[in-house]
Amino acid sequence: MKLRELAERLACRLEGDGEIEIVRVAGIEDAGPGDLTFVANPKYSSRLSTTRASAVLLRDDTPKPAAAVLRTADPYLAFARAVGIFAPEWKPQPGVHAMAAVARDATLGAGVSIGAFVAVGEGAAIGDRTIVYPNVTIGPGARIGDDCIIHSNVAVRERVTIGHRVILQNGVVVGGDGYGFVRRGDGTHEKIPQVATVVIEDDVELGANTTVDRPAVGETRIKTGTKIDNLVQIAHGVTVGRNVLMAAQVGIAGSTDIGDDVMFGGQVGVGGHLEVGRGVVAVGQSGITHSVDPGTMVAGYPAIDAREWRRAAAVYRRLPELKKRIEELEAKLAELTKASE
Repeated sequence: MKLRELAERLACRLEGDGEIEIVRVAGIEDAGPGDLTFVANPKYSSRLSTTRASAVLLRDDTPKPAAAVLRTADPYLAFARAVGIFAPEWKPQPGVHAMAAVARDATLGAGVSIGAFVAVGEGAAIGDRTIVYPNVTIGPGARIGDDCIIHSNVAVRERVTIGHRVILQNGVVVGGDGYGFVRRGDGTHEKIPQVATVVIEDDVELGANTTVDRPAVGETRIKTGTKIDNLVQIAHGVTVGRNVLMAAQVGIAGSTDIGDDVMFGGQVGVGGHLEVGRGVVAVGQSGITHSVDPGTMVAGYPAIDAREWRRAAAVYRRLPELKKRIEELEAKLAELTKASE
């Protein structure tokens, strides 16, 4: 693709030869002739002098390198779109594979693709142009919207609702039973039937082997635009707001409310029956044991203000030294006290 055409498609301002042929996108260290790369973080600006890329996506305030430049307010966003332009696109043909099992009263929209060994239960509905890859199970009464991508080995349980343009990566389970038991008098546990539902709104992506549990009553809901990484556990009765980001191995306990625009680093744990306000950021491996006010950045366990946690962490490293000094001071104080008696 000519650089001039690429600039138009990415809505970037071209500086340099627009006739350069671009064949792929690459990181700045790996890029060579014919490649488009980017610099979004100023700490990588020094690598512009050595890159072999034919063109670079840059902000307006970044000095021009020897390569051609595409100027944009957000180089990383433009780079992501460029990856999509050059990525090989393959989609299965519409239709139902001969080895799929689709209930007679299930409803399939126009252009749906159903792969081998897919099971679609009674009364389920799948929207237009949705792709269901092999070995997926869609339970009775489940509703899946238009333009979704359901990768292999996903389980969408009974009566679950999935919105439009949702992506479920391999091994996702939506609507598994929530973890609910009542202790009997003899010490054994009786299961609380988990019979309510799960709602996944539009433009949500769930990473591989992520699980979203159904509650006994009410619903579990993930709202529009949220993106969740691999191996995340969303417990029964949780509400996750709009445009939330969760990295891998996050765990949310039951009946907790996560506000819009929240960001959780990897392995963040959140207790049950809490409220995490809009725009909260939790540093990786934070343990949230209490409700968090909107706009707060927290870290550590139990999670506290991130600035306080950093100061505490700096002191923690010095605890052996401080302990020794305290012991020495206590010994001197004891000597002085004894001498004064």
